[in-house]
Amino acid sequence: MRRVCLIVLDSLGVGGAPDAARFGDQGADTLGHIAESCARGLADAGRVGPLVLPTFSALGLGLAAALSTGVVPWGLQPSGPLRARYGCATQISKGKDTTSGHFEMAGVPLTSDWGYFESQTASIPEPLLDALTEKAGLPGVLGNCKASGTDILMQLGEEHLRTGRPIVYTSADSVLQIAAHEEHFGLERLLAVCRIARKLVDPYRIARVIARPFTGKDAASFVRTSNRRDFSMPPPVPTLLDHVCRAGGTVVAVGKVADIFASQGVTHVLHTSGQDQLLDVTLQAWEKAEDRSLVLTNFVDFDTVYGHRRDVAGYARALEAFDLRLPELLGRMREGDLCVLTADHGCDPTWAGTDHTRERVPILAFGPSIRPGSMGVRDSLADIGATVARFLGVKETGYGQPFLE
Repeated sequence: MRRVCLIVLDSLGVGGAPDAARFGDQGADTLGHIAESCARGLADAGRVGPLVLPTFSALGLGLAAALSTGVVPWGLQPSGPLRARYGCATQISKGKDTTSGHFEMAGVPLTSDWGYFESQTASIPEPLLDALTEKAGLPGVLGNCKASGTDILMQLGEEHLRTGRPIVYTSADSVLQIAAHEEHFGLERLLAVCRIARKLVDPYRIARVIARPFTGKDAASFVRTSNRRDFSMPPPVPTLLDHVCRAGGTVVAVGKVADIFASQGVTHVLHTSGQDQLLDVTLQAWEKAEDRSLVLTNFVDFDTVYGHRRDVAGYARALEAFDLRLPELLGRMREGDLCVLTADHGCDPTWAGTDHTRERVPILAFGPSIRPGSMGVRDSLADIGATVARFLGVKETGYGQPFLE
């Protein structure tokens, strides 16, 4: 019996990307800078002192970071026996976004770039907005700029309530985001608008349309809800997920994973949100998983709640909370099981701006039959997909080299 649990710690980069300068990210290091800030007493909101991650450290997270940057982050040197095979991977896809990272780790690197809305203002072409307004029956739109999702609610949320016009904006990623009030505009109406937008942005090669529902009465009380949905461009060729399904296996997508892959290659979808809830649902799915099962979870809060908002202390608290619960997962591993912890990109909360950062990502692989030690620096995230495919005995995509014997 063979089963795999693949956990994506969204945005937990470990610096060192050889092409970081091309993105303006030379020196970015999500994990390293969080650990340094904690050690210097600069991340004491809701917590105190150095970053404390004993389980992550035992799995080799600090050593994986050292492979990337040459330095073990503050406090992450393992103090006992190593419990995992560790390494880091260089992303070869052109983008530093969620979709690119997930497609690559599923064995499909994107060698051509996405389309982007480049301008800071008047970002989205007027013909596209005109078509969206007409087809969705909208009174118009607000925004049309690059913006932080929380900032733009403060700026335009009240006008949205007065006019009924949704807020349309973008970022440095290949994305079109549409924000609207869950009650005044309606959640189902927002999702319908996003489905229309998905078709309209296909010619522009935009990776994702994201529905950003929010609630509240005024700028001081607006808050985004957990009913976010992503409408992604499907993978261009079959991924690891497709090959598992075609071999008669099961792919359980937890959180936003099904949205990322446009539900392609997914047999079971478990939508939930919040770090603890995501882990609870993952553990429940893992308990039920049968032979040739892949349980794939994205822990998005590291990125959206802490990384993009440049909340160093919040990111540290979330890592420490996750570390406390990691033994629950380790205790459920049995013979024939493999768990891989990784990330899809970086989002250094100490970095300028609010966007993702180009970094290498860690790979931590463990299970009863997995020999601890270094797997080195991997040439691509696709090595994860190749390893999982080989482990489950399904067809490989042709990209990547397995890191397990």
